[in-house]
Amino acid sequence: MGNNGSTRGARKPSGKSAGSASRKKPADGVSRRALLIGGGAVAAAGTAAVLARDRVKRLWWQVPGVEKPRKPGELDYAGATWVAASEANWRRADRPDDFSVDRVIIHVTQGSFDSAVKVFQDPAHQAATHYIVGQDGRVVQMIRELDVAYQAGNRSYNERGVGIEHEGFVDRPKDLTKAMYESSARLTASICARHGIPVDREHIIGHVEVPGTDHTDPGPHWDWDRYMELVRRAATAPTPVPTPSAKASG
Repeated sequence: MGNNGSTRGARKPSGKSAGSASRKKPADGVSRRALLIGGGAVAAAGTAAVLARDRVKRLWWQVPGVEKPRKPGELDYAGATWVAASEANWRRADRPDDFSVDRVIIHVTQGSFDSAVKVFQDPAHQAATHYIVGQDGRVVQMIRELDVAYQAGNRSYNERGVGIEHEGFVDRPKDLTKAMYESSARLTASICARHGIPVDREHIIGHVEVPGTDHTDPGPHWDWDRYMELVRRAATAPTPVPTPSAKASG
């Protein structure tokens, strides 16, 4: 991500005496310095071989015709239930091995909970988020966090973000309920803990803040101060394993 650079310092004069000039080299003509450099090269080659082997072991599933094993309905967040989004609305990946995850992106559905689920199951929609949170606090996961959801209208943010939809309309503050805020905050705190995402407004953002987007959600009524305080509390307080609030369906 950054540029690597190196500098070389000038050597000090050696100040050799007549006696030091007469020191013998190894019998085979190879200096100690050359031996050290050669040994370092061998060690570096060995390290590179180990790293390459580890990478191959981790990415073996990318060989043509081989897919990484998946368990149908497997959850990343224990408080959710699984409802699969159409495969046309997301891209298979292996985050964070291929893309680092450093953002949580907050959306509002502009519709009901059920209509959001339905549209994310529609291959013609060409978009979805990883999670939907209802006004009653229920959570559905529709895409694995290791996969890329088509959610933000920005490829880089899609590859790096986990998206959460919230049931309601941006111009109706009554839609943003206490149960929704609290449930979503627990979910976001859990995502941040899994991926090492800082709990701040640089890394927990609204869809409207994604560069190049034409969306305005979560809208002017989303209470960021309240939400971030809830996320911080959830991130620092010991919490029991949540119980899913809705039955999973395909």
